[in-house]
Amino acid sequence: MFNFSKLSLTEVGVKNFKTWIVAALAIVIFCGVNPASAQLKLGYIDSQRILEKYKEAQDAQKQLQEINRRWEDEAKNMQQELQSKLEELESQALLLSDERKKEKETELQNLNIRMQQFQQEKWGNQGEAFAKRAELMQPVIDKINTSIKKLGVEEKFDYIFDVVNGNILHVGATQPDLTEKVLEELNKSVVTTKPASTTTKPTTKPRD
Repeated sequence: MFNFSKLSLTEVGVKNFKTWIVAALAIVIFCGVNPASAQLKLGYIDSQRILEKYKEAQDAQKQLQEINRRWEDEAKNMQQELQSKLEELESQALLLSDERKKEKETELQNLNIRMQQFQQEKWGNQGEAFAKRAELMQPVIDKINTSIKKLGVEEKFDYIFDVVNGNILHVGATQPDLTEKVLEELNKSVVTTKPASTTTKPTTKPRD
C-alpha cells in the first residue's frame, strides 16, 4: 500500500540536484571561468524540512493520510469478510451439496477478485493514491517553487540547490541555507485564525 508520509519535492516535479550541479559546472566551464574562482552566488534549501514545517504541506499530507487510512480500513474489511467466508465453507464442507459448495467457492473467488481490484485501483501505478497526491500536493509544490524563484531573483542567486535530492558531502560556510527564508516567504500567505473569545460579559444585578 502507498505510504503518504514519504513525500519529497522530487516526486512532484523539482529537478534532480545532480542535473543542476552538472548544469552549473557546464555553464562555468563553457564561459571560460575557472570554477575555483567563479563569482557565482550559490545557495541551497532543504526541501524535506520545508515540507515538514510549511503548514499547507502539513495539511495536505494529513488529508492524504486520512484518505489512505479509510482505504486501508475498506481493504481490511474485505480481507476479514473473505477469511470469514472461507472458514465458513471449510466448516460446512461435509454438509453441503456439490452444487452449493461450488456456489460458495465461486462467491469466494469473486470476493478475492474484488479485493485485488480495489487494491489496484487505490494503490496501483496509476491508482487513486497517486492522483490524489498530485491533486493535493501540486498546488503546494507550485507555491514552494514560486517562493524559491522569487528569493533567487530578489537576492540575485545564480543557483539554488536542494540538499535532499542530491549527494552533497560538504557545504561550505559561505553557502547560505535558504530554507528558513523560503518558509518565511511561504508563511506570509498563511492565514492564522484566532481562537474565539470565551470571555463572558458580567451580569448586572437587578435593582430592588
